[in-house]
Amino acid sequence: MPDRPLEILVPAIMKKELSRRVVLSGLVASGTAAALAACAPSTGGGGGASGGGALNLYTWGEYDDPKVLKDFAKTKGGATVKLGSYDSNEELIAKLSAAKGTSGYDIVVPTLSFVPQMVDLKLLQELDHDKLPNLKNVNPTYLDTAQDKGNKYSVPKALGVSGYVYDTTVIKRELTSWKDFFDAAQKEAAGKTSLLADPNEILWAYFFSIGEDINTNDSATLDKAKDYLVKNIAPNVQAFESYVSNTIAQNGRALAHSWNGDARQGIIGNSDQKRYKWVKPTEGAGQFLDNWSIPVGAKNVDAAHAFIDYVLDPAVSLKELEYIGYDTMVQGIQEKATDVELPELIFYTPEEQKNLVIDIVPKSQEQRVAIFNEIQAAAGS
Repeated sequence: MPDRPLEILVPAIMKKELSRRVVLSGLVASGTAAALAACAPSTGGGGGASGGGALNLYTWGEYDDPKVLKDFAKTKGGATVKLGSYDSNEELIAKLSAAKGTSGYDIVVPTLSFVPQMVDLKLLQELDHDKLPNLKNVNPTYLDTAQDKGNKYSVPKALGVSGYVYDTTVIKRELTSWKDFFDAAQKEAAGKTSLLADPNEILWAYFFSIGEDINTNDSATLDKAKDYLVKNIAPNVQAFESYVSNTIAQNGRALAHSWNGDARQGIIGNSDQKRYKWVKPTEGAGQFLDNWSIPVGAKNVDAAHAFIDYVLDPAVSLKELEYIGYDTMVQGIQEKATDVELPELIFYTPEEQKNLVIDIVPKSQEQRVAIFNEIQAAAGS
């Protein structure tokens, strides 16, 4: 085992500099939910944000252009936007469940695969499409999904993909696949590899590499994956992290499992933008779709609709895309993004899109989280 300290870089609850997705850790336990409820924004005696005041946005960190937020406050019907950050969809659900409509938040950003669960739990209110005229700008491909027919509870915010980056000064050969990723993690990048702090992403990468159904619920298949990852990969892991931009900018990893937007930020921030190479694995990759939603109990409902509609304006959406590095799914955005750096990390060709699989919440999620915990423990042993 390489002689190096293990880093588990999962930010604390409400820390401002979080990635858009971090560890899926099963936070919907009553004790945790109660603790999270205490973290709601300060709103005075009523427990919720007062109408006409600040618009409270609860989202993934570093996931909105600060200038866009400031500009919205100057628009008709706009408001000052205050941010709160969460670590995972589970934390979001736990927070809203515990608050029972008094969280104080006006907008939340769940991943599409979690929207049905949140609707069943009565955590989201129906959207008023009459107040969202810019919804017409969204690519129809990402509307009216099986998870939210008619977009009653959510509208698209950002589309992202998992993959990895590698330091070409350390790994001299060309890497093109997940099979290459796991091979390099045990060779050139041993002890200098990071994995996303996300159980499903790690398992998806492995299942892609062996041609297995990434959403399998077969317990024996999951156990085999655990055995391989614990024995062969965990000893070579330097960190579990989901916000790799700063690390990559500082040449901190030889091999980093990541999401495209975060990887792009890291490459742009590096003094040598050619040092790291982003890989779109040939076997395929997981794709996520994050959405704007309004929680039950929101006080500034009109301002929430106004904000969502504002960011669906093509010009504003382009600013968001440039900042976060994820496709905002507004029609024609790729053609307008002529001056965006590293567009190949944001947009995928129709042929590449055939290899992408939309993420879901598997029935085996509990076993997957347990496997993730074992991988972490083995990496730290």
